[in-house]
Amino acid sequence: MQDHIEWVLEMTIQDGQSDAVQPLIDEMVAATQANEPSALTYEYYLSEDGARCTVVERYADNDALMLHLKNFGEHFAERFLAVFAPARFTVYGPADATSRAALADFGATFESRIGGFHRS
Repeated sequence: MQDHIEWVLEMTIQDGQSDAVQPLIDEMVAATQANEPSALTYEYYLSEDGARCTVVERYADNDALMLHLKNFGEHFAERFLAVFAPARFTVYGPADATSRAALADFGATFESRIGGFHRS
């Protein structure tokens, strides 16, 4: 658990893109589940008014995070940014310099764990 890195990314849905949300998420979830065994949590949530979407992601370590970003960049980034506008992005845990640099363009802020536990 000490190597786990998680994030919460809050987004607004771009004008005219509401019909593209579910198909894109379904494709991304399937690809992440099939190809990234160290992606521990990958969950999307939609606001009741359908205007905002939040994704909660958790990775085993920095290598798993970077694999996800590689796959995201190669297969989904362009469509993702056409559908979603990142509004708030907080990363939790021991993100290394490489991970921090890779997430900087999305406006990520970082917080370090100072206590607590996780139950499975």
